[in-house]
Amino acid sequence: MIDFTLTETQTQIRAHAHSLAKEHLANARPSYETLPTTQARLQATKPLYEHLVKAGFTQAQVPTEYNGLGYSLMDMALVAEELYAADVNVALTLLATGLGLSPLLIGGTEAQKKRFLGPFTERTGAPLASLVHSEPGGTANYATAGLRTTARREGGGWVVNGEKLWATNCAGWDDRGADLQCVTCREETDGRTMIVLVTREDVAANAPGAYEVLAHPETVGHRAVSGPHVRFREFVAREVIADVGAGVDVINAAFTASGALVGALGVAIMRRCFEMTLAFAKTETRNGCEAIINKQSVADLLIQMKTRCEAGRALTWKACASFPRLAEAAETAHLAKVFCSENAVQCVVEGINAVGIQAYQMRSQYGLLLNDAVCLPIFDGGNVGVRRRRIEAIFKADGYEPWASTFGSQ
Repeated sequence: MIDFTLTETQTQIRAHAHSLAKEHLANARPSYETLPTTQARLQATKPLYEHLVKAGFTQAQVPTEYNGLGYSLMDMALVAEELYAADVNVALTLLATGLGLSPLLIGGTEAQKKRFLGPFTERTGAPLASLVHSEPGGTANYATAGLRTTARREGGGWVVNGEKLWATNCAGWDDRGADLQCVTCREETDGRTMIVLVTREDVAANAPGAYEVLAHPETVGHRAVSGPHVRFREFVAREVIADVGAGVDVINAAFTASGALVGALGVAIMRRCFEMTLAFAKTETRNGCEAIINKQSVADLLIQMKTRCEAGRALTWKACASFPRLAEAAETAHLAKVFCSENAVQCVVEGINAVGIQAYQMRSQYGLLLNDAVCLPIFDGGNVGVRRRRIEAIFKADGYEPWASTFGSQ
């Protein structure tokens, strides 16, 4: 029997995230949004991020055998929805840290996990991790032409050369690198994909200019999230995650899981938009005799918004529940990413239509919501170039069973 009732533990996890979001994040945006640069806005969110760390939300993303709390992907979807609905910027910095840890958790050795996961389980400070994958020229595939950052064996380490862009958190709080960067490269001689592990200690040990932040792009939304343009130039790293050539499988697994969580982010946008629009519709008459929710055109927009949100949440929860059965989860995770991200944008547009011209004012928040929402279909593997192509490949595979992701393979 299918049951969407949360367990007692999941109810507590959601309540904990909701309480923290309400206390520290819900009214935080004015404290940083007027600052002049991305880096200044990011710096201003650091105390808020420290609250999340202290509350255990970085520790939650680490398995229990490494002193973590071992939250499941479903648990993290609950956390993601609550935090992102309150403040997209701080929430995304936290979730990007989880994505940054994914290659280590999926492909790292036991020794590497014990050595590098410690800062993320201690509930102190503001540790950041980053999956450093995207590049200025685009990385819609893992072929040599798509991944230009290289690594060559030299002595006891690897020498990295190349540029990366949009890798959330990779520069750290101070442009000297995140605590942990998992950098995708191609092996210089044969082009096989690999993942090099870079720490702040590695950055400090290299020559000046070996690691450089070239720019912090100003973005339309997510204005206090750092996805900088960085360059590695004859940068010496000591650690490789997984065997050379195994990087593709590790990255695919990491981005499959993250697709489900992007579904939760889309749900959070839809949820917040629906709540704002419902409150407006119940209280505003627009100089008429009754609240505008009594107008069928407004009620119909609200019905569409609520349907999108509920359907997106169900698909997201389904995707999360399918892990760690990656073969079954992949299709649903990609679908959740595509469906929820695109419906988040449409939901905000519907909210704007319900409210009317008043929604075009800065103070209405709809413009901010839309600016944040439009990122979801194009980041974390764009829907057109990456996510739909992954779904297409699944459909084309020999022996594909259309409803295996629903009912299981027979």
